[in-house]
Amino acid sequence: MLLLDETGNLVAAAAAATNAPTVDSLGNSELVQTAIEADSIKKTLVDSLTHMNVDDFKAVVTGENTLIKDALSSLLDISVAFVPKMIGAIAVLWIGWKLIKLLKKTLTKLLEKRGAEPTLKGFLTSLVDVLMKVMLVIMVMDIIGIKATSFIAILGAAGLAIGMALQGTLQNFAGGVILLLMRPFKAGDYIECGNYKGYVKEIRIFHTLIRPFNGRIIIVPNSELATKSLINHTKEPVIRLDVVASVAYGTDLDFARKVIEEVINSDPLVKRDPAPSICVSDLNNSSVDWSIWVWASVDDYWTIWKRIRENLYKAFNEYGIGIPYPQMDVHINPEAVTPKKAAPLQKNDDPIAPLMDNIGSDE
Repeated sequence: MLLLDETGNLVAAAAAATNAPTVDSLGNSELVQTAIEADSIKKTLVDSLTHMNVDDFKAVVTGENTLIKDALSSLLDISVAFVPKMIGAIAVLWIGWKLIKLLKKTLTKLLEKRGAEPTLKGFLTSLVDVLMKVMLVIMVMDIIGIKATSFIAILGAAGLAIGMALQGTLQNFAGGVILLLMRPFKAGDYIECGNYKGYVKEIRIFHTLIRPFNGRIIIVPNSELATKSLINHTKEPVIRLDVVASVAYGTDLDFARKVIEEVINSDPLVKRDPAPSICVSDLNNSSVDWSIWVWASVDDYWTIWKRIRENLYKAFNEYGIGIPYPQMDVHINPEAVTPKKAAPLQKNDDPIAPLMDNIGSDE
């Protein structure tokens, strides 16, 4: 049989009784090769068990040192840290979305209560909605852990560049917001700003449309209307109409006053409160001027403006009140304008005589 000694070497034990072959007689037989391989495996196992650490053995058995285990552990750590942030971000996004809708409705009701223009309501609500949503998204990104600093810096730089390029347009835009918010005038008002005069047809974000009496449309930048002085003739419900009526010198002023009062009192559109005012305002070269102040509602202003002068002219003619026109009295002094007798003109003094002589010689 085959035995192993303490060093692990192969030895042969003769078995005389069985007459088994020795190691030398075995040679390179298959039995010898199998024994050698078994001896190598045994030596490897013995060496591994002798030098093995118990902790390493435990790690091998449990699999804690494998790549999959490390990946799962990292994934678990990330999930534990990320999931609460994700839940918080979703909660903030949902609550913020609801608050933005509530704020939009509140702003719309506030603008309607103030009587803001429909253009202003739509524009402001849309602007607030977009700005609040952008701020909400940036907040959610920060909660998740995405740094929005660079994103905000890029937006700021882009906004600065666009603002520099569209400086005039942004001024008109700001002017439009001021006009729509402060409402110095509204659509339908008759305004006067510099050389522009007419009814406001529409107030837009960048410009205002004004319609004068000739039916044309004047497009005025909002920045000009928001920064310059203007006259709103129809801001108040009752306005004053100023009329100047002239009579000739020598007219009985008391009688002229009564005629003017009769014309004013006969017009039903003229307000009695405030009371009309009539006074002599100027003594011109050819006339005595009466200033007539009457009050009327905005809707009746142009009706009175058209007919009060006509009625005054008819009344003056009816009562024989002279209406003056530019005239000049010329007085001639006969002595100052009588010419002196001039000496007779001599032939040599006549500048045309040489020419006449030449013409006669040619003939």
